[in-house]
This record gives sequence, C-alpha cells and structure tokens, in this order.
Amino acid sequence: MPVPNTNLSSPLWLFDLDNTLHDASHAIFPAISANMNVYIARVLGDGTTPATQEAVNAARLGYWKRYGATLLGMIRHHDVKAADFLHETHAIGDLQQMIRTEKGLSRLLRILPGRKILLTNAPTRYSKDVMRHLGLKRHFSHHIAIENMHVHGRLRPKPSKLMMRRMLRKHGVAARRCILVEDTLDNLRTAKQLGVRTVWITQYLKMSDPIGAAAVPKMLKRPAYVDVKVKSLRQLAARLHRLR
Repeated sequence: MPVPNTNLSSPLWLFDLDNTLHDASHAIFPAISANMNVYIARVLGDGTTPATQEAVNAARLGYWKRYGATLLGMIRHHDVKAADFLHETHAIGDLQQMIRTEKGLSRLLRILPGRKILLTNAPTRYSKDVMRHLGLKRHFSHHIAIENMHVHGRLRPKPSKLMMRRMLRKHGVAARRCILVEDTLDNLRTAKQLGVRTVWITQYLKMSDPIGAAAVPKMLKRPAYVDVKVKSLRQLAARLHRLR
C-alpha cells in the first residue's frame, strides 16, 4: 500500500463538476430535473397512468434529503437500476449549447499546485462529455464518477464518508493533504470531518441540487467547516495561503 504523502506544498485537489467548474444551473440542471420528473412519475405510477406531480415532488425531495441523492431512494424503495436511471435522466441533448463557464478556466487550474482529481456524483458519460466541451481533461489525473462510488457492493456517492475514505486509501494520500472544491455544503461538511481541507464555490448557486428542489442557502456566510469561500475559481490562487 502506498505511503500517504502529507506534503502540504503539493496538495491533492478534489474538484466537483456541476456548479463548480461550470454553471449547471443555467440549462443542464433544469433539463435533468425535467427528465427526472418523467422517470419518477413512470416508476411511481400504476403502469398506465403516471404518478401525480405532488407524489413525484415528495419522493424526489424526500429521497434527496434522506439519502443525499434521489437515486439512492429510487434504488432502495423502487428497485430501480442505477444505470437506467442515470442514462434516462442525463439524456439532455446538445451539451455544447447548454454549457456556461467562466473564461480562462484552464489557466486557473494550471496555476494551482499539486495533482487534481475530478470527483463528481454525475454519471461517467455525461461528466466526460462536459469535461471534453470544457477542454479540461488534461488537468486531471483521475476521473471519479458516481459509477465508481461503490463500497461493499452498495452505491455510496458524496457525501459518503465510507466512499471518501476508500478513495483516499486507494490514492495513498492523507486527508489533510487533500482539498475538496465544491458548491454543495453537505459534501464539504463531511469532507471536513475526515480532515480534508475545503473550498466553497458560490457563483453558480441558483439551484443547489440537480433535482431542482433545494433553494440557495439563505445565508452565504462561510460555515466553520469551510476553510475558504470564494465566488469564483479566479479568486482561489490568491487565497491558497488560507489552506496551509
């Protein structure tokens, strides 16, 4: 097993994708949300008539709050296959016309010291397509999507501590050497509990989860478990000293 490297001058960056590296709330999340509604209505329906919008909303939001991802509730309570759910909900058309991000993102990533891993609850095909359109693949040594987040045979996406611990062991790094860059506070909170340093990105917080059910946090004050809060990745390099 590799010996964990605790050199803070060469951190391991763990980057989220949606609403972190690009503005998923602009068009992508609404499209995923619409697909998810159709899918859940069909599963909850009687085989002929889809479930009502009220029933769909209750299941979607309830499972998201209870399990951290609507998909996990659909798997547990409705015997849904993860691959089927992810394929149908992420069939959203022409990504190139939907993606929005800030200029110079490649340069901003290049100047950050250390290795970078993409750690996203999005499915592999979708997240690879987004990264290709963004032109950022070369900056990341590994791409960890939701299909790669199984622990003991069960799907454990963020904010799972079990998944995070396993990922750190696999890559042979100590938690204190890692920096998670995210828009989702629950994921940052869990990571901080493990000793990972945390960066909260806020500029795309129009719709803070891909099911369209959660509102932007009322207070954008930096919580205690967030080491650095930035609106944009453009501000991150100037605040690296706060992560040491």
